[in-house]
Amino acid sequence: MKDHQGSDRDYAVFGLPLLLSVDKVYAKIRNLKYRYLPEGTLFPEEIDQYEPYAIREALNNCIAHQDYTLAGRINAIESNESLTFTNLGSFVPGDVQRVVIEDAPEEYYRNRFLANAMFNLKMVDTAGGGIRKLFLYQKARFFPLPDYDISDRRVQLTLTGKVLNMDYARSLATSDLTLIDVMALDKVQKGQPLSDAEEKRLKEKSLIEGRKPNFYVAKPIAQQTGQKASYSKNKAFDNQYYLDLVCKAIEEHSSLTRKDINELLWNKLPDWMSDQQKEYKIGNLLSELKRKNIIENAGTRKNSAWVLLK
Repeated sequence: MKDHQGSDRDYAVFGLPLLLSVDKVYAKIRNLKYRYLPEGTLFPEEIDQYEPYAIREALNNCIAHQDYTLAGRINAIESNESLTFTNLGSFVPGDVQRVVIEDAPEEYYRNRFLANAMFNLKMVDTAGGGIRKLFLYQKARFFPLPDYDISDRRVQLTLTGKVLNMDYARSLATSDLTLIDVMALDKVQKGQPLSDAEEKRLKEKSLIEGRKPNFYVAKPIAQQTGQKASYSKNKAFDNQYYLDLVCKAIEEHSSLTRKDINELLWNKLPDWMSDQQKEYKIGNLLSELKRKNIIENAGTRKNSAWVLLK
C-alpha cells in the first residue's frame, strides 16, 4: 500500500498455494464507496471504487500467466485512487487492443495445466473475454480505461478508481461511439500516443485536433464536456496574432532581446507544444518578420536586440 506521494505505508507477503492467497490479498484491498451525481438527478450514485470482478480477474490472470521460470513475484500495489498488478513474462496474446476488439479465446497458454485447473475452479475464463470485461466495467463506471504496460518481459495493469472528468466521461458513455473509439480517446486524455489507424479514425469522425503526437479533443467534444478552456489552450492562434504581438511590444520598448520575446509568447503558444517546439516556433516567427523587412537584429547572435525597421 502506497500513500499519495508514492511512499510505502504497509505491505504483506503471501506464499503458496497462490490460489488460496487470492482471497487474502482481496481482503487487504480497501474497496471504498465512490459517489457521483448521474445526469438528470440530484440523488448520488453509490458504487464500489473497484468492480470486484476486475480485482479478481487481475489477480488470477497474474497467477495463471506468470512466467515462473523467472523466479519473480506477483505484485498488487494499492494507491489512493488506483490498483496496479504486475507479473513477470511477456504478454502472450501480444497486443491488448486486439484481445479487446476480437474478444476471442487464446490459442496458446503459457501455463496450460494451471489455467485449466483455475478454469475448473471458476477462477478464470479460458473461453476468453476477461480483459474485454475489464474495459467494459471501467467504461460503465465512467472511469478511465485500464492501462496496460507490456514492456520488458513484464505485464503491468493499472485500474483507476475515480472519474477524471465527469462531463467528458458522461458524454462518452452516452454517445454512440464504439469501444474502439473510446479506447483511442482515452489515450488522448492520458497523453498517450495513437496508432496511425486510431489517428485516422478519430480524425475522420472529427473527434480530435492537433498534430501528431500532441492531439487533443476536438471543439465539439470540448464544448459538450466542459473543456472549453482546455481546448483554447491547445488551439494555436493564427500566426498573424503572434507577429502583431511581437511588433507591438518592440514598438513600445524600442527593442527586445530573444529572451524578452520568449517570455512574451511562451504562455500564449499551445499547451501541447514542448519547450523545444516553442523555441522553434518563435524562431520561425522572427525569421518571417525579418524576411518581410519588418524587424532586424541590431545586436549580435548571442546578445540579440530586435528593432523595427523604419
